[in-house]
Amino acid sequence: MDLEIVLPDESPDLTGELLVALARLADEAGIGTLWLPDHVLPPGEYGTESGFGGVYEALITLGHLAAVTSRIRLGTSVLVLPLRNPFVVAKQVATIDRLSGGRVVLGVGAGWQETEYANVGVPFAERGARLDEAIDLLRTLWRGETSFSGDRFGFDHGVFEPKPGRAIPIMVGGTSKRAFRRVAERADEWQGIGHTPDTFARDTTMIRELTDRPLRLTTRIQWEEQSLDEITELAHGFAAAGADALAIWLGDQDQAQDRLADLTRSTELHPYLAS
Repeated sequence: MDLEIVLPDESPDLTGELLVALARLADEAGIGTLWLPDHVLPPGEYGTESGFGGVYEALITLGHLAAVTSRIRLGTSVLVLPLRNPFVVAKQVATIDRLSGGRVVLGVGAGWQETEYANVGVPFAERGARLDEAIDLLRTLWRGETSFSGDRFGFDHGVFEPKPGRAIPIMVGGTSKRAFRRVAERADEWQGIGHTPDTFARDTTMIRELTDRPLRLTTRIQWEEQSLDEITELAHGFAAAGADALAIWLGDQDQAQDRLADLTRSTELHPYLAS
């Protein structure tokens, strides 16, 4: 199992210097992936209490962090793809992947905030269908195909560059039955949330019953009031449940640096770090 982190991006006061420091420490310590959250125009203030993260735009920030790291994967957890133009997202992600030496994983989801959809003029009821079609469009563009015809997106005789030198992995987040079907049909990875080791094992069994394709099955947890020992116990539990990775949200910007240092110094967690 790989240990991953979700960077704090819930405060307008967050500094770029802290994000860079966290990314560098994680890169040097052997953390497998760093993730950034996403919201475009939520109806409430950003913050840990509201649940809205993504003050810094995720893809631009990943491009910045790519320049100060060398090994760690760079991902979104998760980009609310139906809120965005998928043609632009395809080019942004392919560019970051090329510039980072092939380290991007695009995590996507349908989102949950109806008002945010209304704010940007996207029909909330269409979010699932738009997400599915956008994923198909991304794959088409990255393969260098010259046309695509869908219900919402399409083009003829288009030339896409930069073509990725690999199949950029797409992670789908979510715990609904529709999310599970989307993982089975379209994703390379899945990231759950709100799991215990037992419920993670239950949900991964459901996903594996839907497909025989190889999938990377992971989850993320919130580090809130737990001690390091409790987080370590959870990590062991998820490893025993078959998780390919465990992503840990480190808390707010005042907690994140100390907690990341604790994770990387813990001998109990060393087996989950890249050597």
